[in-house]
Amino acid sequence: MLKIGLIQQSYKEENTISNTVSMIKKATVKGAKLIILQELHQDRYFCINEDTKNFEKAENFQNDIKFWSKIAKKHGIVLVTSLFEKRAAGLYHNTAIVFEKDGSIAGKYRKMHIPDDPGFYEKFYFTEGDIGYKPIQTSVGKLGVLICWDQWFPEAARLMALQGAEILIYPTAIGWFDEDTQKEKDRQLDAWITVQRGHAIANGIPLIAINRVGKELDNKNQIDGIRFWGNSFVVGAQGQFIAKASCDKEEVLVTQIDLESSEEVRKIWPFFRDRRIESYKGLTKRFID
Repeated sequence: MLKIGLIQQSYKEENTISNTVSMIKKATVKGAKLIILQELHQDRYFCINEDTKNFEKAENFQNDIKFWSKIAKKHGIVLVTSLFEKRAAGLYHNTAIVFEKDGSIAGKYRKMHIPDDPGFYEKFYFTEGDIGYKPIQTSVGKLGVLICWDQWFPEAARLMALQGAEILIYPTAIGWFDEDTQKEKDRQLDAWITVQRGHAIANGIPLIAINRVGKELDNKNQIDGIRFWGNSFVVGAQGQFIAKASCDKEEVLVTQIDLESSEEVRKIWPFFRDRRIESYKGLTKRFID
């Protein structure tokens, strides 16, 4: 059994990072060996509008790596972070860096699917990842780390699983607009949870989704703001709920997952055995006319 910790938190301006560190400590006290932080956890969700000044947030990328490396080493944990990477002048990525318990970098993943919707203007800031879908080997297991918008694409989850990922992990920033009806909010949340449970079931491995919580405003007044819906959750290899957070509160969610259960599940649901790989060539096309 692997004890994991999900840090679901809200933006607290200059106190955001110190709050994260405090919540990590709480998770380690409860025995968590793998801790996952939400998408772009160091700051406000700046993609809510388009502003070239926000690129300055990536100038500290190397220092950010050093900081979180020290946190991972101090607590002896495998730590999944989500950082704003400046790769070169005018070239930026939404990047997950995974730290080993000794503070070394176990691996990284650059977000592949980049959204461009009202309040989620990520194409303005990030170029698409070019590392591909490669699981990251750590002392606690082989992690299939993806990011937020990747959640909606079964191809990404499948490719991670086909390369031996033992857990699917999604740092996330998703929420409602207050003007949406309650029925629409319910539909969106249900769809978000359902598609990810499907990834766990189809691949026979546990899945972790860790989301922001709280309302963040648009400082350019283009929209009213986004109320991030929390609901971070963990499901097992058959899509069963193991743990779930609230929609409106910060939480240190600590639970256990059984990595060995995947083998037993795949024996009774041998989806990998029965895949008709010779019939899937059309998946590499944008659309089959």
